[in-house]
Amino acid sequence: MRIKEILQILENLAPIPLQEDFDNSGLQVGDVNREVTGALLCLDVTESVIDEATSLGCNLIISHHPLAFKSFKSLTGRTYVERCMIKAIKHDVAVYSAHTNLDNTVGGVNFKLAEMLGLQQIRILSPQKDALLKLVSFVPESHAEYVRNALFNAGAGNIGNYDSCSFNLHGDGTFRANESADPFVGEVGKLHVEKEVRVETVLPKFKQADVLRALLSVHPYEEPAYDFYPLKNDWTQAGSGVVGVLPEPIPEQEFLYLLKDVFNLPTIRHTKLQNHEIHDVALCGGSGAFLIPEAIGYGADAFITGEAKYNDFHDVEGRLLLAVVGHYESEICTKDIFFDVISKKFPTFAVHKSAFDSNPVKYL
Repeated sequence: MRIKEILQILENLAPIPLQEDFDNSGLQVGDVNREVTGALLCLDVTESVIDEATSLGCNLIISHHPLAFKSFKSLTGRTYVERCMIKAIKHDVAVYSAHTNLDNTVGGVNFKLAEMLGLQQIRILSPQKDALLKLVSFVPESHAEYVRNALFNAGAGNIGNYDSCSFNLHGDGTFRANESADPFVGEVGKLHVEKEVRVETVLPKFKQADVLRALLSVHPYEEPAYDFYPLKNDWTQAGSGVVGVLPEPIPEQEFLYLLKDVFNLPTIRHTKLQNHEIHDVALCGGSGAFLIPEAIGYGADAFITGEAKYNDFHDVEGRLLLAVVGHYESEICTKDIFFDVISKKFPTFAVHKSAFDSNPVKYL
């Protein structure tokens, strides 16, 4: 099995195009066509993690945080990032990262955190906007099912918890082939009327090339008619943060103790208690304070994230409970996500969770 086969499984869950503009998810170092000997899973790539990978016989490291955020003009070993790059190359270890694409997908970091807290009715807090297209094509009735299936297999037709979604309207299509044409139906120089199906389906923008390729490969007409329309609908299958509800409302202090227990926290920062119960919960792993306005607008009783600034605590006081659990603590679950996805597909593949604590923040 090659490295790229492992990476494809991860990208099926968290496609690279879901990452934020500032990010650098994807392959950091290495050749995806090499045979894979094992994978080591981590939050951060450090020199100790690379040493751990080589000692375990793993030539693939999968991390949440990208090793390289910026381009390099030289590799001299001046920083720990450069030293890690050099060491990975020296030992033929490929390094791959799934960062904000894993944050922004259903089943990713925030859904895992919600699951750990026992939240129900989980959905994305801030769905991606201007991310969807509608495809309309006109297909002869005899080939409509064949074309629809090809579009669905290419990634079209997914709406929420449903797939193979389309609308089909039967009607008459007209065309006249000129002398240079080789028509599938009809005759050159004669107006032809064909019973056709108007097939409509939706797709993410980043799937447009794949879906169009699928359409053109199976459509029987020499010149298939199709249109892509931009949609203003929010894409509820991708975006930042999640919201959910606890099975039963609980007091604020009990909720904070729940967070300490679930995330194994020595301490937790939070806003002043207001003697309210917590039921509706919003959260975002890592640096998620930018979603506080959305959490307030949603009507959440509490918002959980890994980092927040001093003024964030002032701004939300009295409107919701802000609980800050630590960046590392809110994302360490990524190792479990990677492990579950890979092991489910390749149950006999050698995959390991790193034993190193790479959290740079310490508590006294």
